[in-house]
Amino acid sequence: DAKHLVPNKMRDFFCTINLDQEEVFRTQVVEKSLSPYFGEEFYFEIPRTFQWLSFYIYDKSVLQKDLRIGKVSIKKEDLCSYTGKENWFMLQPVDSNSEVQGKVHLELKLNELITDNGSVCQQLVVHIKECHGLPLINGQNCDPYATVSLVGPSRNDQKKTKVKKKTSNPQFNETFYFEVTLCVMFCLKSNSVLIFRVDLWNNGNLVQDIFLGEIKVPVKVLRNDSFRAWYLLQPKENGNKSSKTDDLGSLRLNICYTEDCVLPSEYYASLRNLLLKSSDVQPISASAAYILSEVCRDKYDAVLPLVRLLLHHHKLVPFVAAVAELDLKDTQEANTIFRGNSLATRCVDEMMKIVGKHYLKVTLKPVIDEICESPKPCEIDPIKLKEGDNVESNMDNLRYYVDKVFREIVQSSISCPTLMCDVFYSLRHLAAKRFPNDPHVQYSAVSSFVFLRFFAVAVVSPHTFHLRPHHPDAQTSRTLTLISKAIQTLGSWGSLTKSKLSSFKETFMCEFFKTFQEEKFTESVKKFLDDVSSTESKEPSGLSEPVHLKEGEMYKRAQGRTRIGKKNFKKRWFCLTSREFTYHKQQDKEPIFTIPIKNILAVEKLDESSFNKKNMFQVLHGEKPLYIQANNCVEASEWIEALCRVTRCNQKRLSFYHPSAFLNGNWLCCKATIENSVGCARCTADVPADTQIEIDGDRETERIYSLFTINRSKLQKLEEACGSIAVYQGPRKEPDDYSNFTIEDSVATFHTLKQIIDVVEKLNESHEKYQKKRSSSAKYGSE
Repeated sequence: DAKHLVPNKMRDFFCTINLDQEEVFRTQVVEKSLSPYFGEEFYFEIPRTFQWLSFYIYDKSVLQKDLRIGKVSIKKEDLCSYTGKENWFMLQPVDSNSEVQGKVHLELKLNELITDNGSVCQQLVVHIKECHGLPLINGQNCDPYATVSLVGPSRNDQKKTKVKKKTSNPQFNETFYFEVTLCVMFCLKSNSVLIFRVDLWNNGNLVQDIFLGEIKVPVKVLRNDSFRAWYLLQPKENGNKSSKTDDLGSLRLNICYTEDCVLPSEYYASLRNLLLKSSDVQPISASAAYILSEVCRDKYDAVLPLVRLLLHHHKLVPFVAAVAELDLKDTQEANTIFRGNSLATRCVDEMMKIVGKHYLKVTLKPVIDEICESPKPCEIDPIKLKEGDNVESNMDNLRYYVDKVFREIVQSSISCPTLMCDVFYSLRHLAAKRFPNDPHVQYSAVSSFVFLRFFAVAVVSPHTFHLRPHHPDAQTSRTLTLISKAIQTLGSWGSLTKSKLSSFKETFMCEFFKTFQEEKFTESVKKFLDDVSSTESKEPSGLSEPVHLKEGEMYKRAQGRTRIGKKNFKKRWFCLTSREFTYHKQQDKEPIFTIPIKNILAVEKLDESSFNKKNMFQVLHGEKPLYIQANNCVEASEWIEALCRVTRCNQKRLSFYHPSAFLNGNWLCCKATIENSVGCARCTADVPADTQIEIDGDRETERIYSLFTINRSKLQKLEEACGSIAVYQGPRKEPDDYSNFTIEDSVATFHTLKQIIDVVEKLNESHEKYQKKRSSSAKYGSE
């Protein structure tokens, strides 16, 4: 949220998230406010290098260009210091001289020359090779050029490169020469040093040129060396300086940023094997995976990478079964089964979020869209009813929505992922074994997850599960909350008895649920829970409606030709469902072009050099490739991932593709002249996969290594505790040292801890070698 924004009158505000100058997300507009509450969350992988993460506050305008009120910019290097905490940031003024991104590649050299009169001087040779990642100007690639200057006392020599048209990665390859006298170089005071400077500009043609960034290098640091380096473009020294920085307002942010330095796969073999054999360790509390959760202050930090790693290597189900069995040992009453935040429940929660994304969209997205786009009043709390509201009508509306959501859920077992079914099967049988005299516990063990922790949570927060693009408004949120409460209660096995109605805190909910006293609801729940906790294979009926997975506005290259013979790019509305990929002239219009999902052969990035456009990708199907330009790098990455995920089981997927376009009779990448020739580069995902999940196992192992490293002191405490118990047959230290740890077998736990510490130390050495190698190869001015 933001507060005390200017101008000091009620306006309509929105906020954007930018990687350098590239907008990647935008909030909804908050109308008529000086302190707008946005309340939105955005999670994304960063697909490219960047210098700044910026947040811009805009004043929405109907007839004119939206006005930028101010910004918060955080350097990449500083993000870790803000992660995981809420912070208020003062808005800074937006100054064109500070809005820079990209880098320039230079080769610098000093040569000694003897002049005609016999004196010795030095010559500075500047080879400006190329730039990378320059910003878009008004949504288009810029027309960049560079000025190269030598600035010092009594001199300002400036030279200029040629203008490169329509590119964000210009190749200049121009060399400039400057004569430099020795006395000027080395005899001046430090505050009068000779400076070499490169400024990047966008050629404005008939309007003023736009500053893109600069770099400065003191000539004296070169000495007689010659080197190449990439220099990050910097803002002008006077950029972003204003005396009015305190009166623009402030913005509250909660940022979570992680950056992983992933080594080659073989470095993680020992740690990976130690973690993957966790389910075979007896007792499970002595395994590496369980110890990880014990030493982390927040179990969630450990659960996310652990679940993803075990999923990637098909080891999750036996591990969940083992930790769930340990959890059940401490459960005394059947009605409290799996209600706490233990390692077992968190692992299942995270598994459902990862594996069940598509399942949620198939099941809930159509009805959630209906509720959010055509909301009916559903308030039944007498205290919150407004004047003129009809409680009976509202109750009917709520009943209609609850019935529809409930029906979609209990009829969805055919779509439930096999992995979820396998986990539910294990939990069900473990619960029945723990409480053999309770006939209902096998159902409540499953319903406590699939209803309470999966469907009910997704209903109340559809934006978090990517069922909606933004947080719903207040009235719709209230409706979704009431529906979620109803689904939780309907899904709780045995909760529809009269004795249960009295347990409702709200009288109005008790009255509402009196209309649900029907046997068919409990029978529907029972059948659904039987189906999703069965290991029998399920064949799809083929009658299900296609599910909308992603949609949005992008640009596609025209399939035909214009009158002057040149193909152009047109803005279109794209829609991806579980059956087809289409584009439309406008949203809600009939599709102009349709590609059945089964016909898609590959989805890959397209080289920027093909059309001098950023963020392009190609969809290969039976006809010519469909070339598409997304609005930003994150959007392009998300579309590629979504298309790859829905097409990965296609049997005719290509193994090779052309990373560039076919133009003027040949492929730009390999110069082949036959348009239907086999590709010259291997596809990034050419193997069909049953589980449509993208997981980098090495990255997850690196994160686990980082957690062990951060919590090294706790590992040592746990090791000491195991030694004390093993030697003295009981604790000899103060119990506070390790009373929070679960130690069932001190010898086995001690053995695992020893292995963990040894593996972590070896990885520490590997990381230190890498950092030394990186620092020794870095040059002045390089990244």
